[in-house]
Amino acid sequence: MPKIHIVTDSTADLKPDMIEKYNLHVVPLNIQIDGKSYLDRVDLEPKSFLEMMATSKELPKSSQPAPGVFKDLYDRLGANGDQVLSIHMTGGMSGTVESARAAAGLTDTDVTVIDSRYISHALAFQVFEAADMAAEGKAMEEIVKRVETIRENTKLFVVVDTLENLVKGGRIGKGRAMIGSFLKIKPIASLDGGEYTPVAKARSYKQVVQYLMDEFKERTAGKTVKGIGIAHAEGLAMGGPLKAQLEQEGHTDIKFDYTTPVISTHTGVGAIGFMFYTD
Repeated sequence: MPKIHIVTDSTADLKPDMIEKYNLHVVPLNIQIDGKSYLDRVDLEPKSFLEMMATSKELPKSSQPAPGVFKDLYDRLGANGDQVLSIHMTGGMSGTVESARAAAGLTDTDVTVIDSRYISHALAFQVFEAADMAAEGKAMEEIVKRVETIRENTKLFVVVDTLENLVKGGRIGKGRAMIGSFLKIKPIASLDGGEYTPVAKARSYKQVVQYLMDEFKERTAGKTVKGIGIAHAEGLAMGGPLKAQLEQEGHTDIKFDYTTPVISTHTGVGAIGFMFYTD
């Protein structure tokens, strides 16, 4: 029976020890800042990127890996007849999944490509369970079905601390940004359907944490919480208290780390992402 290899991209916010533990293959996205190009988490780490972005004259840009990068990996992984399951960040924010699909059409390897509809730990939720099932020898069809179930039972919220990058990126107008900044408004959005969707506003870090905790309790009531993640771009003023409250509620296995430059480019410094999934 052929082995199934799990491929993902650098927006899954995976640490080296987790990549090794689950035997994952991670394809980095590209980051351009101050005229130079970097590979995400290969030669540019999230914390260093945030420091560079603070002094950059222009908003950094990101781009998906070329299909050829995926094809080379698929060719190598499937050389002996093995299969590949390639799970990637939402197509609503990047062309990465389309690049992977293009490569799947060019390689002789049996490749299945999935749009996770998410980013960060919410993407990793799908990757980890797929890797566990592949290690157990489960068939591709069964793994894909489980990944789809995880996706349907995942929720992700994004909260920004500054509207500056959203304006530069063309996601909101300058007038709205001026009003929001004056009122110290913290926009809260969800990533439903793989796209950034505003859902609420808060005027303080405390209100943000209270809103997210209320949503978490309501959406997980009577269910088994399978995973929780907090990704941040130096957003410890919100992320720290949120993590503490979750721990007080008995949730101790919380993924907590910097988010990828690909995401913090859009959100700006101080942002957090809060995500969880249930059975």
